[in-house]
Amino acid sequence: MENRPNRLKAWIAERERRAEEKNLDKVPRPFWVITKKEIADHIHSWRFIILLAIIFLTCMSSLISAMTAIRGAGSALGGESFFFLRLFTLSDGTLPSYLTFVGFLGPLLGIAMGFDAINSERNKGTLSRIMSQPIHRDMLLNAKFVAALVVISAMFFTLSLLVLGFGIFTLGIPPMPEEIWRLVAFNVLIVFYVGFWLNLSMIFSVRFRQPATSALSGIAVWLFFTVFFSMLMNLVANALKPSAAATTEQVLSYLNFMQFLYRLSPSQLFTDATVTLLVPETNTLNSFLSLDQLAYSIPGTPLSFGQSLLVVWPQVTGLFAATLICFAISYVMFMRQEIRSRS
Repeated sequence: MENRPNRLKAWIAERERRAEEKNLDKVPRPFWVITKKEIADHIHSWRFIILLAIIFLTCMSSLISAMTAIRGAGSALGGESFFFLRLFTLSDGTLPSYLTFVGFLGPLLGIAMGFDAINSERNKGTLSRIMSQPIHRDMLLNAKFVAALVVISAMFFTLSLLVLGFGIFTLGIPPMPEEIWRLVAFNVLIVFYVGFWLNLSMIFSVRFRQPATSALSGIAVWLFFTVFFSMLMNLVANALKPSAAATTEQVLSYLNFMQFLYRLSPSQLFTDATVTLLVPETNTLNSFLSLDQLAYSIPGTPLSFGQSLLVVWPQVTGLFAATLICFAISYVMFMRQEIRSRS
């Protein structure tokens, strides 16, 4: 009888200890706290709102252009399937297609969300305060990257769902399962592509102290691959062009080498992969053909989703590897930098 109060006290103490452990488990980890904070900052920033409005308006305009093209070529497309995929690739000539707009504006979104990821914290004096907390240094960089990638993924998947909803409302037919899988893979490729430019801009954000300098550096790289890279490749192609007396092996070697040079550009990798996924009739890839030529001049029956993935697997791997390499460079640079508090 004398031990009953002691056992009762021990039981109460044990219950309190377990309750404290459960409450500690419910405490959010610092990584997710920083990630949620960064997501909120992106969503509420005017920079993201303006870019979202521009991308939304251009994509909806391209969707209307695609619907006009489908109505105009109704008899020509009557025997074809994959109508919902045509919404992303077709155009009536007045505006570029959805795919073209995404390939052009996606890099700008990635650059805008990453050019001041680190140097803005450094200039505000908040970087040293964050690092003084009991968190790992790389947690800040990882959280900023994950937060931006979550926002980008939600944005483009939502746009695709809006296009699908508009297509169902207009065409009156639901998409096929293979079309849905192709669109999911297409959006994953967009996330990889924009993630590459996000990581590239984060490299400049870690390297340069001024956000304006890092932004201009990212835009300069984007302009080089968007405008000047094709000009440079044309000069190289004209300089290395085989003569009329060249053998078939020499011509094939020249074409393979030029194709390799073209695919050093991330935009070319993105275009090759997305065209193959959105145009199932594409059973080969040629960097010297335009999107319209790839879509309409290549004969043959449509490939299955798995076969299309096999065709574009090198491009997907290249985009993923480029994204990881850029992230690794920014990670190593950030871990080696000295962080001082502002006086």
